[in-house]
Amino acid sequence: MKGLLIHTGSPLNGPFRALKPRGLSGGLISLTAAIALLYYGRLFLVTVCTAVIINFILEPLVGLLIRVRVPRALASFIACLFAVCVVYFAGLGVYRQGATLLEDVPKYAQRIGDLSDQMVRRLESIEQAASAVVAPRRLSQAVQRNKRQSTPEPHSPMTSVPGVQEVRIRPERPPIVDFIDSHFGSLYHTLMMGSFVPFLVYFMLSWRDHIRPAFLQLFEGPARIAAATSLDGIASMVRAFVVGNFLLGLLLALASTAFFWAFPLPYPMLIGPLSGFLSLVPSVGVPLALAPPLLAALAVYSTPAPYLIIVGVVALFHLLAMNLLYPKIVGPRVHLNPLVVALALMFWSALWGAAGLILAIPLTAGIKAVCDHVKSLERYGRVLGD
Repeated sequence: MKGLLIHTGSPLNGPFRALKPRGLSGGLISLTAAIALLYYGRLFLVTVCTAVIINFILEPLVGLLIRVRVPRALASFIACLFAVCVVYFAGLGVYRQGATLLEDVPKYAQRIGDLSDQMVRRLESIEQAASAVVAPRRLSQAVQRNKRQSTPEPHSPMTSVPGVQEVRIRPERPPIVDFIDSHFGSLYHTLMMGSFVPFLVYFMLSWRDHIRPAFLQLFEGPARIAAATSLDGIASMVRAFVVGNFLLGLLLALASTAFFWAFPLPYPMLIGPLSGFLSLVPSVGVPLALAPPLLAALAVYSTPAPYLIIVGVVALFHLLAMNLLYPKIVGPRVHLNPLVVALALMFWSALWGAAGLILAIPLTAGIKAVCDHVKSLERYGRVLGD
């Protein structure tokens, strides 16, 4: 019996011992290849993901126009034109406020310089007081030593050294010139890929009746049903996420603008929307939302009390929006637990930078939507879920 157990156990363990390392190594190779593809193709993939998200947002508008007997091609063009006009007028408003702000830049620069000088003088006075209390003898010795070093010593007149040529130092270029020179290539490629987004969105909307059935033909049987439900789940999730965040940002922008106008702060129509929508950036929303009003307050207030009030009110707006409104508007569609959200933000921002930080939650929620509708991946969906 003992020999039988040894005989039957060895053939079973042998293949498994040979297969497990192969499966593990194959999985690691596939994961490494996928991460490398995401990293080196980030510009292309960010452009495509942005176009897909905008396509999901505009699809209900196209469907509404089709119901009133507008052809899909024309309805797609109207939807894209509407989106471009919204972006244009929003940018025009920001540009006008920014142009007015540029006229006051010297005043802000002078104000910041005065505040920095006051801070330096206060630090020096504190340092001198502390030194006088802790080590008065050392202070007197240091003063005497400084006096001795400050007295000019006789020195011989400088004579020219034969054989040494005069070297002229070229003035350094301004930092902005170096920045443009070093980032011109990446900026050019980013703008070039961004110019494809409107065309991609239009083609996705106008060719939806052809693209969706052709994509579903790649699957057979139950897999086709799972693919169709996954697409619908991703579309509804993306729309709920983007529209919900836009509504939250709009509410925060209105509340912030009203508060900054009544406080008062200069340029409330500019810093209010900036603070409101920057508050929605994951993980760093509060510091980003505080930056515009605090910078605007530099030209008006010199005491610390107004700054503390601004910090408290902006943080209160953020907490109310994220803890009361966000779970009701966006939470029921996303269903991601906080740990997964934090890891997703770290992962996608490490791969795609600022674009990854913005797209991290929609991409991760889309992956969860696929896992929820594919039976073999449901356990991974439960890991990602709340």
